[in-house]
Amino acid sequence: MSEIETRFIEGFADTRLAVHCTGDASGRPLVLLHGLFSSAYVNWIKYGHADLLAAAGFRLYMPDLRAHGESEAPHDPRAYPEDVLVADLKATIAELELKDYDLGGFSLGSRTSARGVLAGLKPRRLVLAGMGLSGLAGWARRSAHFIDAIDRFGSIERGDPAFIAQAFMKTMKIDREAARLLLGSVDDTAPEALGAITMPTLCVCGGDDRDNGSAPELAQTLPDARYVETPGNHMSSVTFKEMGRAIAQFLAE
Repeated sequence: MSEIETRFIEGFADTRLAVHCTGDASGRPLVLLHGLFSSAYVNWIKYGHADLLAAAGFRLYMPDLRAHGESEAPHDPRAYPEDVLVADLKATIAELELKDYDLGGFSLGSRTSARGVLAGLKPRRLVLAGMGLSGLAGWARRSAHFIDAIDRFGSIERGDPAFIAQAFMKTMKIDREAARLLLGSVDDTAPEALGAITMPTLCVCGGDDRDNGSAPELAQTLPDARYVETPGNHMSSVTFKEMGRAIAQFLAE
């Protein structure tokens, strides 16, 4: 495993955010965001994607989103305004002084990356992993599922649709009060707004992953996108190196 350096920056409302870095300092900058209830370590480092991308010549910057991983999880509702994750992403890129960079994410990280571009960020290339068209536009339904899992935490039995979310929160030791506030800060992205995402985009998704709708449909909607299928479902796709390889190949073009 490549050496990981962790630095801390200030996001919105002075929230302390952890950014995990690896790869040669002279490599091409790549910012990668993880998914809900996960962390940079689980999505990008644990299963070898960071090593693979560093070996391909990239300098990786992998933030832990607020209320996740080693970043702070404030309980003040004022720390979770609309699109706070986009504000944090912008603060991260400004603090790192990145001008020419690539950007990507998985699930919630994809949603944040897309909204970051719509809010003015201009990466050279964009990666949206574990995301489909309805996942960008239908956040209210997804959010309600996770809020239900938070509210019934500890009482959800195997076979219940919320059981996997409960188990993942337990494993990741999620601060549920902060996570609930964060869920309320995420906004929908209407399909008609996606025309503004004009840079080359990779929509990469597990073949059995339907949690956020259709990734091929998302690729067809974006002006300059392609779809690549990798193994797994929404929970398992990050465990297969095919996802990292697809990202590396796309970004190297």
